[in-house]
Formats: sequence, structure tokens, C-alpha cells
Amino acid sequence: MAKKTFLLIGAGSRGNTYTNYLKQFPERATIVGVAEPRDYYRNAIAEAFHLPPERVFHTWEDAAALPRFADAVIIATPDALHEAPAIAFAKRGYHMLLEKPLAPTMEACRRIVQAVKDANILFAVCHVLRYTLYTEAIKKILNSGEIGDIVSLQHIEPVKFFHQCHSFVRGNWRNTAESSCMLLQKCCHDLDLIRYFMQKHCRSVQSFGSLTYFRPENQPKGAADRCTDCPPEIESICPASALKIYLRDRLAHGQTGWPVNVVTANPTPESLVKALREGPYGRCAFRCDNDVVDHQVVNLVFEDNATAQMTMTAFAEGPRRTRIFGTKGELEGDSTIVRVKNFLTGETRVIDTNVVDDGNITSGHGGGDGRLAEAFLRALETNDPSYILSGIDETLESHCMVFQAEASRLTNQVCNIE
Repeated sequence: MAKKTFLLIGAGSRGNTYTNYLKQFPERATIVGVAEPRDYYRNAIAEAFHLPPERVFHTWEDAAALPRFADAVIIATPDALHEAPAIAFAKRGYHMLLEKPLAPTMEACRRIVQAVKDANILFAVCHVLRYTLYTEAIKKILNSGEIGDIVSLQHIEPVKFFHQCHSFVRGNWRNTAESSCMLLQKCCHDLDLIRYFMQKHCRSVQSFGSLTYFRPENQPKGAADRCTDCPPEIESICPASALKIYLRDRLAHGQTGWPVNVVTANPTPESLVKALREGPYGRCAFRCDNDVVDHQVVNLVFEDNATAQMTMTAFAEGPRRTRIFGTKGELEGDSTIVRVKNFLTGETRVIDTNVVDDGNITSGHGGGDGRLAEAFLRALETNDPSYILSGIDETLESHCMVFQAEASRLTNQVCNIE
């Protein structure tokens, strides 16, 4: 079987997630080109895969200007930069792995979908939660009819306090105009997972939420606008402190991966403190230009009047948790353990799908990162799209659910799903 070749567009954290997977199987796949505007990240990929200069690009436009030279493209650019490269590379005939979300607007999502269908390419969106062993176990239970027909579902996405501070207060996804709304960036995973479990069309949606805590009026009295300048007696007791999150809680314990390596490419105590003193990740969490919500609830009505509810909150720890209520039983899961209660027998059985998340590609997102990459690679090797669980039509529908939920939040109205 011929080795499959990939072009990487965007060599940041998520782009490297999938290239790290390919490194484990050099006999099956390799990177043959990279486009990335930042020198350090671009050069790191070029060096790791021994790329010739003519296959190392500063912009995706430079790569798209050439005739197709790889089997597939991985697009891991910022959200607002998905549409143009996705359409351009689809027209070139590249099979495509596109980081979620599809795009920041429904219109852009539809244009991508049309381009992909016109090109008749293999296409997967990185809804990695569909690919975990945990999700696979739940789907088998639902498909078996063990708990009967789904009547209602509850799901919680605990963003984690530090993650909210890092990504959605100080980081790339803090501001809706610069990236996308919180629901699209963080929870399109979750609404897509709900759609995958319900396995029926969503009819209408209602949502409430706001930015409640990470606001200027909640800045501690006497605090500075940058954590490195904050009085020690205030900084040391602030859970949002950048010095706490990156230096004391992580780098001091030898952790140099995400999120520390987002703050500075080659983390050392000196480079990290310098980056916090000068860069966006050292700002006081109450004095940033963030506007995305820090908590939100979404209510959904599906065909046959089945209902679902999702809560996203920055103020919770632990994994995603889901409860599914059926006509014959109840299922409860915490992203690792699945418990199934049988109404007839009264018995509860337990399934352990534990995957230790040690930062390795095979275990990230509960194993979903690695299993998604493997599924896409197998689809390429066999030309069989059935390996791809996050297909284009359901992806478009779950994105529509997200956009209508946000419209509901902004207008205080129930919104229908077309």
C-alpha cells in the first residue's frame, strides 16, 4: 500500500496533534508540505519531516497556488481562516481533515460543504468526541435497545477554570469578533455528540448564558492589570493568576506542553515570565478584551419530542458528564465509566473505557485524537468514507444547532432548525 502524503496548513497546537500521530507510522503516512506564518512552528515541522524549501510556505495561498502535491490536507488554522483554504484545497482535489468548527458563520459552513460535495473528496471534521472508546461503548448500548427509546438527555461541559482563563479570557478565543462565540468554539463538540447520541433531527433550540465573572468590576481591589505587576498579597490568592496557572502549577512541575507552550514556544522560567510580562497571557483576567460567555445552557427538542439539555460552565472541574434517560433504562457516563440501569431487572452494569490522557496523541480527548487520525488515515488507505464518523451532513446540522442556540441566547427566543 502506497504511503499517504499530507500537507499541513497551520502548525500550531492542533496541527501538531495530528502530525505527531503521523510520526508514529512513517511507513503509512508523512507530511510533505507545511504552511505556517510563524517561523518557529513552521521550521519545526520542516525539520521534523525533512521538507525541501519549495514545500515550506509562509501562507496557505502559496501552497494552494501549486498543483496538488499531497493526498490530503490538514487544515488547523484559526476558526476565521477555515473557509477560504478549505474551499481552495477542495477545488484542488485534496482529501481533507478540517479542525472544528467548520467556520464562524452558517453561510460559510454551507459554502465549505458545497465545495466538498462538488469535489467529491474524503472529508472529516475533527469532532474527536465521536471517536473515543467511551462514545463507542455508549453508542453500542443505545443501538442495542438496552435502555429503549431516548426520552431525554442531560450533558455538562465543565470547561475548567484555568482553561477558561487561558483560552477564553486571555487567549485566541476570548473575543467573538476575532474568533467565534463560545458555544461554537468550545461546545460544537458537545452539541455534535448530543446529535450523535440522539440519532434524530433537532427541531428547535433555546439558550441562555452570559459573561458573569471575568469582568472589570470583579477585579480584586488593588490588583494590577498584569499579573507580573500585581502585589504579592493579591496575586498569591487569585485563582486566575497567570503566574499560578503557568509557572507554579505547571512549569515548576516540569510541564512544558499545552497550555504553557502556547504562552512561549520554548518554555523556561525566564522565557515564561518574560512572555507573561509582555504578552497577552499575562494580563489580569478581569482586565482583558474578552466578551465570550463563561456559562451557558442549551435546551433542545428533537423529532418525536425527545429533549436534551447541555450546560457549559467555566466554574466546574472534572470530565464531561452525560445522562441518558430511556424507556427501558438509564445510562450515566463521566467520559470514562458508563453505568447502565435496567428498569426491568433493577440491575446496574458498569463499563470501564479508561484511557489515560498523558498528552500522547493516542490518548488526547480520551483517545479521540488518535482514533480520529487513524480513522481518517484508514479512509484514505481504503477509499472508504465509512471510517469517518464525523461526516459532512451531520456536521452541518450540529453546526446549525450551535448557531441557532447562540441566536436564541442573543434574542431571547426559541429558534427552529431548518
